[in-house]
Amino acid sequence: MKKFRGVYTALVTPFTENGLVDMKAFKKIIEFQITNNVDGLVPCGTTGESPTLSHAEHDRVIAATVKYAAGRVPVIAGTGSNATSEAVRLSQNAEVAGVDALLLVNPYYNKPTQKGLYLHFKTIADAVGIPCILYNIKGRTGVNIETETLVRLARDCENIIGVKEASGDLNQMRAVIAQAPEDFIVLSGDDNMALDLIEAGGDGVISVASNIMPQYMQSMIHSALQQDFEKARQLEQQLLPFFGTCFCETNPIPIKTALAMYGWCQEKFRLPMCSLENEAHRQQIMDALAPLTITKNQSA
Repeated sequence: MKKFRGVYTALVTPFTENGLVDMKAFKKIIEFQITNNVDGLVPCGTTGESPTLSHAEHDRVIAATVKYAAGRVPVIAGTGSNATSEAVRLSQNAEVAGVDALLLVNPYYNKPTQKGLYLHFKTIADAVGIPCILYNIKGRTGVNIETETLVRLARDCENIIGVKEASGDLNQMRAVIAQAPEDFIVLSGDDNMALDLIEAGGDGVISVASNIMPQYMQSMIHSALQQDFEKARQLEQQLLPFFGTCFCETNPIPIKTALAMYGWCQEKFRLPMCSLENEAHRQQIMDALAPLTITKNQSA
């Protein structure tokens, strides 16, 4: 049985009024996720505004996630960087903090060759003793991990055990599933493609939407993993409007705005992320959530 399957929430990083990491809100968000049976937590990814966190904050958020999760669910920490040495340092610190696995995004801006990608990920994997999941998102990083490179890494590094696929290319995902080792994990990086990926033999999703609707995502994904695609597709139809709304502006602006509406965090971002550019999108978010049963933070 593969270890990392199901719904893993790509956690937002809440900020206080004066711009500091809001650990009180963060703890409540984590408890909300675990209470609603998500399979794991992913701090310091794209949704967590990791590029705007200082190194000290990055380490602190990861350590806090491990502490608050308290072994109840796995923690997959985002520790990627466009500098290999920095990714190694973040990854080693996360390993010491007690995370269960690492999420390593493509080096962004540099646009390395496939050889450079191979050497980058192998260097990080060789520097730690815990599982590594690569994060392939060309739209954010400008470079794609080609299937041949990914399969080579999976075969050469025993602790590279999976990929979060956010390429948007289902054919590429199918090729990875077909060519990678049998126990290699393939998770969707897009909520709206998760069921298609599971039908193709994938293992679940690292989800943005589950920040606000963990119970719906858990039910949809686990129905699919249990081969009840009729139920899964019915749930997907209910959730598709919000999946689209999550990207009406750059992630994580819409999802954090939604969480703020329900009292889970403040509507605070780190520049260059900012509040909604188009205020009409606020109503769009509200309309997409209105038919669903969304939990408010009662202590807000």
